[in-house]
Amino acid sequence: MAVLVLTDAVITVNSVALSDHANSITLNYEIDSVETTAFGSTGHKFTGGLQNNSLDIEFMQDFAVSNVEATIYPLVGTTTTVTVKASSAATSATNPIYTLTGTFLAAHTPVGAAVGELAMTSLSFTGGVLTKAVA
Repeated sequence: MAVLVLTDAVITVNSVALSDHANSITLNYEIDSVETTAFGSTGHKFTGGLQNNSLDIEFMQDFAVSNVEATIYPLVGTTTTVTVKASSAATSATNPIYTLTGTFLAAHTPVGAAVGELAMTSLSFTGGVLTKAVA
């Protein structure tokens, strides 16, 4: 059985590589369940509906040009594209790249930390269409 320790993930937001500022990522791929139960059924029946994806990323804040703040701040209230890969190795069946297109960023906390702590920002992207490529 193969296992993976996530140490080299690749993350791009709006085509900007931000992997070196992230320390946590969770990509959820979900399809809404739409009930199709009709009269005479003896149990609930469902079919797949729309994708209902979400992506949570923890970034170490950086206000330099082309880094976290400069990339994220203008995206609030808009849709964008985010890509995620488990490793910087070539895209393959064992290292697929996931592309979340048209995902919405509702909020961003530019400054968040207590005295002496690392400044972080937590982002939650919602919606969009997820695709998986292996080549």
